[in-house]
Amino acid sequence: MKYHLAQLNIARFRLPQEHPDNKDFIDNLDRVNALAETQEGFVWRFTGEGNDAMDVQAFDDPNIASNMSLWTDLNALGAFVYRNKEHREIMRRRSSWFDKIDFYLVLWWVQAGHIPTLEEAKERLELLSKEGPTENAFTFKEPFPSPNESKVSPILDECA
Repeated sequence: MKYHLAQLNIARFRLPQEHPDNKDFIDNLDRVNALAETQEGFVWRFTGEGNDAMDVQAFDDPNIASNMSLWTDLNALGAFVYRNKEHREIMRRRSSWFDKIDFYLVLWWVQAGHIPTLEEAKERLELLSKEGPTENAFTFKEPFPSPNESKVSPILDECA
């Protein structure tokens, strides 16, 4: 059976999303999302009414933005998150727009063809915050192999 890596990452805006201080982040969303879609290993990403998920309020806090996607494996996602220059440049500036939160990223494996819901992703994030990394909810720092692999590829050492 084939599996894909699901990821949810969230961020809490310091100021309301529509505040002018967030303009540079918002203005770069389409470019960064388009870039993600061209990466080797990209499978799918969650969108709302437009080309991103900024209009979807997944959490009670209206300042929390969500991003959810599927990738073929840990290495593909890690290459985009940690080694793609354009993505890194934007993420280096995240403290300009977002508050620090303890649990902002969760990874988990899904059967190929399954599209996770935001509720499923939120449950995985909650599981990670309660139990720490497990095969059901983990992070880049403590990854778990897909159910049909015996270990995580050493390439991830460069990412974590």
